[in-house]
Amino acid sequence: MRSLSVRSIAGQVFAVQVLLVCLLIVAATTALVLQARNDSEQEALNRATAVAQTFATSPGIVAAMRTDDPTALLQPRAEDTRHRAHLDFVVVANTKGIRYTHPKPQYIGKELVADWRPVVKGKIVTESVQGPLGREVQATVPIPSGDGKVAGVVCAGMTAADVSSRVERQLPLVFGSAAGALALATGGTALVGGRLRRQTRGLGPAQMTRMYEHHDAVLHSVREGVLIVDSHGRLVLANDEAGRLLELPPNAEGRPVTELGLEPRTAELLASGRFATDEVHLAGDRMLAINQRPTRWDGGMSGSVATLRDSTELRALSGKAEVAERRLRLLYESGAKIGTTLDVERTAEELTRFAVPWFADFATVDLVDPVLRGDDPVGSAMRRTATSGVRADHPLWRVGKVITYTGTVPQALGFGGGRPVLEADLRTYAGWQEQDPEQATRIIRYGIHSMITIPLRARDVTLGIATFWRSEEAEPFDEDDVALIEELVARAAVAIDNARRYTREHAMAATLQRSLLPQGLPEQDALDVAHRYLPAQAGVGGDWFDVIPLPGARVALVVGDVVGHGLHAAATMGRLRTAVHNFSALDLPPDELLAHLDELVSRFEQDQAAAGTDAPGISGASCLYAIYDPVSGRCTMAGAGHPGPAVVLPDSTVTFPDMPLGPPLGLGGEPIETAEVELPEGSRLALFTDGLIRDRGRDCDEGLGVLRGILAGLSGDSPEETCQAVFETMASAHPGDDIALLVARTHLLDPGHVAEWELPSDPAAVARIRNEAAEQLSAWGLEEAGFTTELILSELMTNAIRYGSAPSRVRLLRARTLICEVADGSSTSPHLRRAATTDEGGRGLFLVAQYALRWGTRYTPNGKIIWAEQPLTASMPSQGGPTDEELLDQWADIPG
Repeated sequence: MRSLSVRSIAGQVFAVQVLLVCLLIVAATTALVLQARNDSEQEALNRATAVAQTFATSPGIVAAMRTDDPTALLQPRAEDTRHRAHLDFVVVANTKGIRYTHPKPQYIGKELVADWRPVVKGKIVTESVQGPLGREVQATVPIPSGDGKVAGVVCAGMTAADVSSRVERQLPLVFGSAAGALALATGGTALVGGRLRRQTRGLGPAQMTRMYEHHDAVLHSVREGVLIVDSHGRLVLANDEAGRLLELPPNAEGRPVTELGLEPRTAELLASGRFATDEVHLAGDRMLAINQRPTRWDGGMSGSVATLRDSTELRALSGKAEVAERRLRLLYESGAKIGTTLDVERTAEELTRFAVPWFADFATVDLVDPVLRGDDPVGSAMRRTATSGVRADHPLWRVGKVITYTGTVPQALGFGGGRPVLEADLRTYAGWQEQDPEQATRIIRYGIHSMITIPLRARDVTLGIATFWRSEEAEPFDEDDVALIEELVARAAVAIDNARRYTREHAMAATLQRSLLPQGLPEQDALDVAHRYLPAQAGVGGDWFDVIPLPGARVALVVGDVVGHGLHAAATMGRLRTAVHNFSALDLPPDELLAHLDELVSRFEQDQAAAGTDAPGISGASCLYAIYDPVSGRCTMAGAGHPGPAVVLPDSTVTFPDMPLGPPLGLGGEPIETAEVELPEGSRLALFTDGLIRDRGRDCDEGLGVLRGILAGLSGDSPEETCQAVFETMASAHPGDDIALLVARTHLLDPGHVAEWELPSDPAAVARIRNEAAEQLSAWGLEEAGFTTELILSELMTNAIRYGSAPSRVRLLRARTLICEVADGSSTSPHLRRAATTDEGGRGLFLVAQYALRWGTRYTPNGKIIWAEQPLTASMPSQGGPTDEELLDQWADIPG
């Protein structure tokens, strides 16, 4: 304390702080006393209110007030409550303010000293009044009678003297706390003063003023800018050199550095207070090297000091670095904007659009013509593939023009030599005008003055030429521009080559798929059929369809889907389609055919796994197989992981038949079941793949609802019109999956074209049925086919009676061909063979095979059917009958 002389700055600060502390303590003590008095009074009111409300609602109060002598009952209870609650009075009065109780009995029967009239109306009143006991603090509450009315009032409280005594009991503690705070503050002030004395080294105000003047003179005389910024980002001090370098306003000190008009990077650095060593910043036309260090006080941040040095000579170097950084950033951005699709023309357009206008005013791409088709570049003829520019009225050749660059034009030199060619000034003759002098003149008049042409090379193959032109910017292209755009073109060339290879693979897959899909629909009388197929945007896939005529005038309808796209999916689709054709030749029911197909797909997977190839598997392929019989009008169908068909009845009612859900092909493990529906003549059957009903933004259920609405509104339309309407509404221009649609309208075979006979197990019945069949043929006008038909029926019926089992029947169908069918209950099938010398039979089936177009066996749940087809007219294809020698050869081994 003795060291804190009043003459020093530390002593003066100590005296002022002690005075301020004393004033603050006096003010705080006074405020505490007043607050304590107020709190005590409020506490008294709260307690009085609580006691009065409790007393008013206690049992028996209302009943006591209604007696002839309320005082006798209420006075003891009121006094007991007053003593228990440590109050000075608890007074009960009626609704006219007349007391029933009071600590001093002489005041009973007199009017209550309180504002009791609002209380009679149900309110609670707290107040300070001059009462019989002196100055009183009291609360008056109503006594509810239970019927919504007030039976009386209760007034409770204490005297002001009692309240003051409570405050006075707290004063020693308050004054003691104030004295302790004064001692603590004085000690703390002494410590602060001592530290200030050490920091100011005991200097007085005059000495500190002279020292500041000396430091200020030195600060403003140095040729390096100095800035001091506080922890809030405000400028505290700036010397003259800093003001000159940063062009600070006169009133800069005290303002945030972000509001001084500095470069954003510079302002951010100064406001952050972070470490910086020789960071280069722009300040107008100057380049400043800034060093910054934070200032600390006892380990805490208090601001920063920055020094600035004019380094304008580094500007050129910094400019080049920024240009390099900008170019690297542009090359990085090109990777995200060039080659976004696998389309050759689109990729070329992306290159020209990216280069304009940040690098060139116009850009063109010429590709060797075969590249656009996905082939290897052959020859020098190129086609203008893409053009972009800042203006549309340019004189450059338009997209689609075929160009062959010759001579010494830059494009010919670049394409032939595989190197970039720079024409910095097109206004001087350098050979580039030789390709088309008239166009060259128009280019110069238009204002195009500089050009770079760079070959598009990828994987040691030159795909074309990219040319960049400048007209708006006065500065011509230079070698640095060539290096930059060469890197950009190299990246674009790889993207174009990838698109070219994809185009080639896509074309191969499309060609393969077109060769594997049906080239035309077979002739048959049961259905009118139309179809549509649309490949996915990602490429050719594995969706397929088929229409297969079956024996007995029946027709099989097939749709399938192979997961994936490309050559593998198309090849797999061809394998499955061929397998379905082979299985259908066996005339298998739909469920058995799909079971065989599922087993075949499983073998495909096993063979692929055994070979160790990395080709994608085909598990998940689906198929829907339906057989329509025009004689009965029944359609039997089964599906393996495929959506069921839509059935449109003649009255335009659309249904989706319930089909047992089978697993996709190749998974196996569950049996495949069939479903059967009756189709009236004129019904339409729509088979489709899931690409039709499921697309971007549309799920399967929603797609089925849309399809239902379309089909319901197409009453009487042909299958071709139905396909067109469905595709126009549901198929997008760029579908995410393949779409196959097959629409068939049903016909029923004329009952007059069907003849049936029961075949008893009696050989004598053969002649009778044969004669009746001949009569039926005469009725149909087919007398010429009588002999052949009798021969075929005789052989088939004889075999059924001899080797088959009951029941047996015979049926003739007149459709596109004449069909003979003999059914029996046996599952044994006859086989064509050459009979030996000792064989009694085996020759008749040979005759059937010679006279019939086709013959075969199909199995039914109750046995089998042996059938044979004959042409109705001579114009239809026919194998022709056997020659005499061929017939005699059947008995050549029998001894004469």
